[in-house]
Amino acid sequence: QRLKAAVHYTVGCLCQDVAEDKAMQFSKQTIAAISEITFRQCETFAKDLEMFARHAKRSTVTTEDVKLLARRSNSLLKYITQKSEELAASNMEQKEKKKKKSSAAKGRRTSEEQEAAVTESEDSNMA
Repeated sequence: QRLKAAVHYTVGCLCQDVAEDKAMQFSKQTIAAISEITFRQCETFAKDLEMFARHAKRSTVTTEDVKLLARRSNSLLKYITQKSEELAASNMEQKEKKKKKSSAAKGRRTSEEQEAAVTESEDSNMA
């Protein structure tokens, strides 16, 4: 119910933006109808995505499933593919940064451990 209300609110805001841009009005019934159609379409999309993942013997929906869902709309498929590639590139950058940080930390630990070992050996030589 809360999700449906959120969809209705968002559709209302979008309709208001379009109405201002195009100098026109949307009736409450029109907004309600668009909201209902949108909500039902989202339910259908969710079921389809679940079935695509299940067909591939997975329990997780992937970006490939979303691309398959969007295959009939060239512009949407192009947009989703572009965003997917951007996310993949961003994730690779983050992994590289983590790798560099962890290897730098290991390098620091190793030099600290070496210093401790040298100090220990000097202490034992004095004794």
